[in-house]
Amino acid sequence: MICNHLPPATRLAESFSNLLDHLHIETPPKSNLNHPNWDLICEEKHSTLTMSPKEVISEKWREIHGENEWDNLLHPLHPWLRREILKYGEFAQATYDAFDFDSFSEYCGSCRYNCSKIFEKLGLDKNGYKVYKYIYAMSHIDMPQWLQRSRLGDTWDKYSNWMGFVAVSDDEETRRIGRRDIVVAWRGTVASSEWYQDFQIKLEPIGDADAKVEHGFYTIYTSKCDFTRYNKSSASEQVMKEVSSLVQIYREKGEEVSVTITGHSLGGALALLNAYEVAATIPGLPISVISFGAPRVGNNVFREELHRMGVKILRVVVKQDLVPRMPPGDVFNESLQVFDEIKGRLDWVYTHVGVELKLNIRSSPYLKRGINLLGFHSQETYLHLVDGFISSSSKYRSDARRDVALVNKACDMLVDELRIPRCWYQMENKGLVCNGYGRWVKPKRDLEDIPYPI
Repeated sequence: MICNHLPPATRLAESFSNLLDHLHIETPPKSNLNHPNWDLICEEKHSTLTMSPKEVISEKWREIHGENEWDNLLHPLHPWLRREILKYGEFAQATYDAFDFDSFSEYCGSCRYNCSKIFEKLGLDKNGYKVYKYIYAMSHIDMPQWLQRSRLGDTWDKYSNWMGFVAVSDDEETRRIGRRDIVVAWRGTVASSEWYQDFQIKLEPIGDADAKVEHGFYTIYTSKCDFTRYNKSSASEQVMKEVSSLVQIYREKGEEVSVTITGHSLGGALALLNAYEVAATIPGLPISVISFGAPRVGNNVFREELHRMGVKILRVVVKQDLVPRMPPGDVFNESLQVFDEIKGRLDWVYTHVGVELKLNIRSSPYLKRGINLLGFHSQETYLHLVDGFISSSSKYRSDARRDVALVNKACDMLVDELRIPRCWYQMENKGLVCNGYGRWVKPKRDLEDIPYPI
């Protein structure tokens, strides 16, 4: 049992220890990797493009997006599917890269860029999508590890956080992928498993059947308040209004439309809630979820309802990451098949949804051994492992293109031989600029990048 009065570090250690006992997680020993020639490897990587050519998947997009539950596409991982997973994973990563974490900024908790230039600023402008709408969320229960707030008195908002965006494929990308793709990307949390201990681990009804979902996730998705500037409507209402409008616009033009929802960690949980609502609201719409490091969200009926409505879900998980094993309500059920019949009759048991693609830290020669909870859960670690994955029995692929240095953006996972600093990703001079008087100051945001109320 985790005692809430203990210091965070102690709670994390106790939580981790308990989970190891119950889940039998492998904790690989530290070892020195002997690579033939790290200097040569680095030189070769530095002189190759980070992106492979885009294949035309217009004839195969339904299969790639789970029409047959990704049968024969995961082991080995089909290169077309790999590229699509990475594309949506980069959208999920963008919600971190564009987020203002600076507690000394009056805009802490917002997006640092406006809709029209976020992809350009993050180097995603060649992905073939345009952002149309930002999503904001709040919560009526206290979850301080999730909600980022400024230390300043006068701030852009005291109640809401930027939570993601809605984007649409442009004409060229639409021709390549065979339909007009509406993407919803949800921001997660960079914290590791300790954060999930702060949730009120109880299930709450959703929909008309006996489906139930975790109370904390549902609260973030549905909370609103009339006196707030950005959450007079909930995140659910914001995203549903935009998605419904876009679907109607493109259907009236005679186009085939799909919705792909993605997110990492908490964002993966919100993606499932979003997919459930879209499927229940807009009939006949192909809906896929590609999540990364997401926790369990609901009970068995919730899973069955998503399956019945035809939502296709691909869960990407890292074996060593603890977050996908939370909330820990059904550890004994998922560990032992003998409880399958019991599990179907219990409406309070948490269960995962969809098809799992399991990755392993140990498959990559570029990653350190040992325990690194934050690194195991990092979205950049996930993307690195997806890029190199062929099958569970294969080595990390030698022709992986994604820049290895990205792994250490916000953690310390890369082997020292690569000489990539830990946690290197930050604004130049941590956001300070030298003014005309030679003094270092925090600049004002461009007017176009200041968040405006919905």
